[in-house]
Amino acid sequence: MTKPFIVVSDGMDKSIFEELKSNADLEVHGPKISQDELKTLLPKIDGLIIRSATKPNKEFLDQAKNLKYIIRAGEGTDNIDKAYCQEKGIKVSNTPGANNNSAAEHALALMMTVLRKTAWANTSMQAGKWDKAAFTGNELWNKTVGIMGFGRIGQLLCKRLQGFEPNVLFFDPFVEKTEFDYAKKVDSLEELFSKADIVSIHTPLMDATRGVVNKDLLSKMKANSILVNCARGNIVNEDDLFETLKEGKIKGAGFDVFASEPLENSKLTELNNIVLTPHLGGSTDEAQFRVGEMAAHQIKEFFLNQNLLNEVKA
Repeated sequence: MTKPFIVVSDGMDKSIFEELKSNADLEVHGPKISQDELKTLLPKIDGLIIRSATKPNKEFLDQAKNLKYIIRAGEGTDNIDKAYCQEKGIKVSNTPGANNNSAAEHALALMMTVLRKTAWANTSMQAGKWDKAAFTGNELWNKTVGIMGFGRIGQLLCKRLQGFEPNVLFFDPFVEKTEFDYAKKVDSLEELFSKADIVSIHTPLMDATRGVVNKDLLSKMKANSILVNCARGNIVNEDDLFETLKEGKIKGAGFDVFASEPLENSKLTELNNIVLTPHLGGSTDEAQFRVGEMAAHQIKEFFLNQNLLNEVKA
């Protein structure tokens, strides 16, 4: 039997995939393979392991004549044209849960960064200033944190927050009960946004959530509130967010995800009350090892045992 040709893109640790070499022809590219380089490999690829930078769209998939399987090393698969994959018989999987803790911790880090103004204070210090009075912050203790989306990551954030003793509200139409007796479900997003001092977004991107955080919802937030997004960029209308922050209608924001990535020519970079990070939610050594380990196992199962794990459909 001919060994499948497997390509790993988007800069993953080569050592994680060493075990595949006995069963596959393997190329691991990092920190990032260029699109031109990847295009030369496309006609030969049987299996592809990607993160968020590689975007298998229709044009991409039409060039990958032998492609049978794509694994998104992570959870979100909106960078993959799943409908066209399904049409062409290409299977798609993700690695659910592997980077959940990292994403939850990053949301918490952004909350603390905006509350305590540490990013701006660091910039000031590196410019040779000692402007202590300008960076008086706020405590997380006794604040009301609203969690939009109470799946695995939302619940992990809730658990990590416990030591700070905030009040926790959540909204999720698919979750009725929770093991956390200190978290209370509210009846609507409008209620969540109006009552919370900090709103953290943890919903998947789908038709019901695309652009749902718009000027109407943002207008319900308190003047001293903070919005954090470590989920998906297209959940928030960035034009509405820009106007809200520019006019000082809320205190600040921390964003790790954006409608178009990498972030280029965005008005958000003009603001001094938002912290921006380049989609780092799952970017920890620990998370990268876990997603790579899961992806390697799933590739092996698919090509050796015809066993499809964690399939994602359109």
